[in-house]
Amino acid sequence: MIDSSLKDIAAALRDRKVSAVELATESLARIDAGNPKINAFVTTDRDGALAAARAADERLAAGQGGPLTGIPLAHKDVFCTEGVLTTCGSKMLANFVSPYDAHVVSLLKAAGAVMVGKTNMDEFAMGSSNENSHFGPTRNPWNAGKVPGGSSGGSAAAVAARLVPIATGTDTGGSIRQPAALCGITGIKPTYGTVSRYGMIAYASSLDQGGAFARSAEDCAVLLSAMAGHDPRDSTSLERDSEDFGRECTPADAQPLAGLRIGLPKEFFAEGMEGDVRAAVDAALAEYRKLGATTVEVSLPNARLAIPAYYVIAPAEASSNLSRFDGVRYGHRAAEYGDLNDMYCKSRAQGFGGEVKRRILVGTYVLSHGYYDAYYIKAQKLRRLIANDFAAAFEQCDVIAGPVSPTVAFGIGEKSDDPVQMYLSDIYTIAVNLAGLPALSHPAGFGTGNLPVGLQLIGNYFDEARLLGTAHRFQQTTDWHLRVPAGF
Repeated sequence: MIDSSLKDIAAALRDRKVSAVELATESLARIDAGNPKINAFVTTDRDGALAAARAADERLAAGQGGPLTGIPLAHKDVFCTEGVLTTCGSKMLANFVSPYDAHVVSLLKAAGAVMVGKTNMDEFAMGSSNENSHFGPTRNPWNAGKVPGGSSGGSAAAVAARLVPIATGTDTGGSIRQPAALCGITGIKPTYGTVSRYGMIAYASSLDQGGAFARSAEDCAVLLSAMAGHDPRDSTSLERDSEDFGRECTPADAQPLAGLRIGLPKEFFAEGMEGDVRAAVDAALAEYRKLGATTVEVSLPNARLAIPAYYVIAPAEASSNLSRFDGVRYGHRAAEYGDLNDMYCKSRAQGFGGEVKRRILVGTYVLSHGYYDAYYIKAQKLRRLIANDFAAAFEQCDVIAGPVSPTVAFGIGEKSDDPVQMYLSDIYTIAVNLAGLPALSHPAGFGTGNLPVGLQLIGNYFDEARLLGTAHRFQQTTDWHLRVPAGF
């Protein structure tokens, strides 16, 4: 049942062909069997899940169920969950039990979704491979020797292995789209401010955005519709009416995408993309043309500067956000220290992993006296130029398409000693976050080693419904999103 679409699962629950308790039990059993292979979950909450499932069954029996009532769900371990561990993949928070729910968690509880556990992630969402977790790397379900992508790799792997049908994630520079692509599922990052950041432990506040993982665009639309909404506790939350992001996921017709203009940035199709990725992307674009869409070349001339701009802005914000972890109020505290300053130093040195320390040091440097203007201000100016490039491109097209990652999933440990090569894994995704645009990844085929390839679709502000509808029509005529890794 877990491998069915959300629409089919909801219908089965509504018709009492299966109960929410049975579904939760199935999901927990799949986690017990599959998690030792891929390490996708940090925490499972069996008692909480079964209690929520029983409450969902009561709602369904009373005819009050919605599209997510009784559906098993996993949260990336960056979202605070009341009474359940929230570790952020870090030793610093390895024993932290949140006293409150993130806004996203509250909304999904209200929708009747059943949280079965929290998923593994790069520490404080800093990484592109899910190798930076204090709890060990998550492994790609398609090949356990490969990475699942990061930082939301645990959520992506859990959905790909069908341990749960849906999961939440966060995307700061590609951390939903890249793992979705490497694991062969669908993932969407909405327009910045669409999903509240309240209770989502911050990495880079002007870039972080919550989003959704599922096997299909149609399922992502259901999850995102429940997650989104204004939250007065988050100053960056947008005051917009709630909407049905699945409204364009309509039945297929002869030419379902007639008139759709797909922009292909020439910078995305230059050197750097591996041949197997290019072949899958080209085949997916050919399918879109068959569905009635036309493709036009566009240009994003400043996209090549996205990575250097991002790795000034994001570490600067991380340096500020992570200053709260001082060993005083909560989190890891060194067992032995001489004075208060020594406690701060030892607690942070012991509590943070290598990648987090690297980004804190970079961020502190670029914000220091004499370097703020030279680096941080210039990076913010570049950010504006990148956003302007997208605005110009959308005058010529409706959506932009291209690769998500230059390669299929790479080996665990393959890029660990070369941070720059690791950062280049996000070369096609980071510009979207700098501009605050919505984007998704959907399965587009397979490359070397039978590893998944994803296609990225980028939309103009608040164009999530169009993106999801476009991907849905592609998925109506292809079956890449229905493929499941062997052994799961």
